[in-house]
Amino acid sequence: MKLAEFLAQVRDRGEYHSREEAEHISTSVLRVLATEITPQEADDLAARLPAPLDDALHTHPDRPEDLGREEFLRRVAERTGARPRTAEWDAGAVLSTVADAVPGADVDHLLSRLPAGYAELFGRPGPP
Repeated sequence: MKLAEFLAQVRDRGEYHSREEAEHISTSVLRVLATEITPQEADDLAARLPAPLDDALHTHPDRPEDLGREEFLRRVAERTGARPRTAEWDAGAVLSTVADAVPGADVDHLLSRLPAGYAELFGRPGPP
């Protein structure tokens, strides 16, 4: 997926006012996600995303953190200056677009490594 298409989808899903806002939100969400996955997983995901969004995933720590959904959303809110409920909306706009941009098996693998509660953010059904 090309950068313009990715950002257009994020902008539409998040109802953002500009491409710049969609890019800022995307970068913020991806930077937080990078802290929760292994460096190899971050690099693999980055290879599937357009530049410069791929760079956001190269800011990962040596060891992934186990943030949990609420802490993940709190950190997204902190980076974007949003309220927690808005951060959930933002994360969903970005991560569901990521799920459209990468093969389904890669998303499934990523979700299997993340704590419970992330599937909905990627636009996938959660556990019953």
